[in-house]
Amino acid sequence: MSNLPARLSELIGKPVHDIDTPALVIDMDALKRNLVRMADFAKKHHVRWRPHAKLHKSTVLAKMQIKAGAAGVCVQKTAEAEVMVAGGIYNVYISNQVIAPAKLARVAALTQAVASHSGGQIAIAVDSREGVNRLAKAMTEARTGARSSAATVIDVFVEIDVGQGRCGVQPGEPAVRLALEIRKHPALRFAGLQAYQGKAQHLRSAIERRMAAANATKAVELTCQLLKAHGIAPGLVTGAGTGSFALEAASGVYGELQAGSFMFMDVDYAQNERDPAQPQFEHALFLKTQVISTHASHAVCDAGHKSHAIDSGMPKVHAFDNLSGLDYFNGGDEHGILRPVDGGSTRLPALGQLLWLIPGHCDPTVNLHDVMIGVSGGLRNGTVDRIIRVDARGAMT
Repeated sequence: MSNLPARLSELIGKPVHDIDTPALVIDMDALKRNLVRMADFAKKHHVRWRPHAKLHKSTVLAKMQIKAGAAGVCVQKTAEAEVMVAGGIYNVYISNQVIAPAKLARVAALTQAVASHSGGQIAIAVDSREGVNRLAKAMTEARTGARSSAATVIDVFVEIDVGQGRCGVQPGEPAVRLALEIRKHPALRFAGLQAYQGKAQHLRSAIERRMAAANATKAVELTCQLLKAHGIAPGLVTGAGTGSFALEAASGVYGELQAGSFMFMDVDYAQNERDPAQPQFEHALFLKTQVISTHASHAVCDAGHKSHAIDSGMPKVHAFDNLSGLDYFNGGDEHGILRPVDGGSTRLPALGQLLWLIPGHCDPTVNLHDVMIGVSGGLRNGTVDRIIRVDARGAMT
């Protein structure tokens, strides 16, 4: 692979043991199985699937998802959308609010850029009248300056707050007013509702998640009814995540699922009680690390917090080589502390031993790395088959 350090490009075809540490590694076999399970689920339930590319920030993995059946990708940042489009992903939904005029000019430019590609379309979420008007201004200015005679249109979703307590206008009449505002502008097309219940994703019990999803569905149904009463087709309802997507799929009102983390599966999502209606996903993202110091009470590995995010808790030691009885503790930026679970008698790993950690939270962990190393044939005896760039690493604006 071009423009990669020799030590990385030369890894391809080598055994997994040769990967230096710490390194972010994808079990490609598990990832592909996860993709098949989600694609089959979406097809069976007659819903579209548009995963969040903010998970992996990779155009290579985005193309794999689209090849597996995804309608396109979601992103949260304008810069992420730019990276996806530059990498050949032309159907991109910015499922977030963009207010700064300079950013909106970039969004409008992207809309122009994808228009000539088959299936090319940019979409965005709004939750304020000011946001609608600023977006319309940027799109109008881009149309005026465009060389093409074709008038491009951006799809606009009204974001409603269905329990997340973050962005989103209130369901019902406030959402209808925004839809009416969108319809005033020729460069904007009201596309439907953004209805993501983020808090529901990490409720541990299946019953709690069902209750949260039911409340979200009621808010969506109310809004759709009022839109129809005003003569507006509700359009597409998009939302859902890895913790709840089976519930949105069964609701009868959601037409598109935004679940993305299922592809890697982190410790946090694995702690949820599984809903039998959802497929069983496997861990596919791992942090390879090595023991660099040993002591009577603990061992130290070379994967500190510069190599994995801790907002959702510490990573978990993967149960290889009888190491299921170890816990990972905070050792600082460059170190992890390994101790027996609950002070038990588990044998500590030896100096130089290689370990695999499962990240607590995939998305911000990926953003700490330039590349992910894809391995086929399993973590124990597999070989490196690709180096995957984290193309949108640091794409924050």
